[in-house]
Amino acid sequence: MLALDFINVGNGDSILIRELENGQQRYALMVDFGHDCLVRDDHPGELDPRSQRIYAGDFLRELGVERLDMALTTHFHRDHIGGLGRVLDAARVGTFVTTYLPPPNAPELEPDEDNGLPKAARNALRCVQLYTKALQSHSDRIERFCCIPGTETVTLQLTPELKMDILCGEPALYRRQREVYDAAYAGERNGYDLIRWAKSMNVCSLRQRLYYHGREIVLGGDAYAHVWETVNLTPCDILKVPHHGSLASTSRKLLEHLRPKTAVVTVAARRPDERPHPYIVSLLREYAEEVYFTDAVEIPGLVEPEFHRSVHLEVE
Repeated sequence: MLALDFINVGNGDSILIRELENGQQRYALMVDFGHDCLVRDDHPGELDPRSQRIYAGDFLRELGVERLDMALTTHFHRDHIGGLGRVLDAARVGTFVTTYLPPPNAPELEPDEDNGLPKAARNALRCVQLYTKALQSHSDRIERFCCIPGTETVTLQLTPELKMDILCGEPALYRRQREVYDAAYAGERNGYDLIRWAKSMNVCSLRQRLYYHGREIVLGGDAYAHVWETVNLTPCDILKVPHHGSLASTSRKLLEHLRPKTAVVTVAARRPDERPHPYIVSLLREYAEEVYFTDAVEIPGLVEPEFHRSVHLEVE
């Protein structure tokens, strides 16, 4: 059996996929690690006392998962990599899959120092600094790294029954990512380059397609619909909706290709930026038999809040 937990990390993504046999873990994969904070200071109002939000690392502890055979980061936004340190506190990792590895002994980027950089540039530095610090402070928790160049689809046979394709965006983006981050660690702080890169991060988000016992699961990362709606796609059983159900996340054309039976939106309740967007929720319900939200989203007349630790799905 394949158990999928789309963890309620509030803002961000963290997905735990485990192959189980007689209740025992045979293989565990985690895709992304959530934010480093369960409540963002730019989201108004206090957290609902019924909230079941949880850090991805704490979720692993609750399940007793002490080892991840593989961990994969789709891209370096804070709501996807901010919780990496807590995950590595909780579990050792066999293979860590990424599109960028910081240089050995990478220095502090100090995004909040008086460096004259615009806010967007500082945020870009802050995100990669969080990622780098988590790796540096947990160097004994990861056995090996697999750095994907982003030039082609990577296919991995994870277990005899479970296969995964890792799908990339435009190859030039990953070259640019290395150039921008390497320059930052070399002491170059070009605000223009950092801002341009910050606007490209979602576009180069890795996507995954998993195959298990004739069922197919698509994890869309934060890749906007326009990035892959023209790709030769086939129907899937489960779709992790890209980019938290934002207006740019999904299109009718994309759903015509994918036609998921089940859709999951990883999103914080009460976000002030229309994520999930009511139109996208309505569109998903046209195609999917079931639409779930990781947090207790409420859209009057459209979505009633449900409080849970994760959206838990099982594939046999």
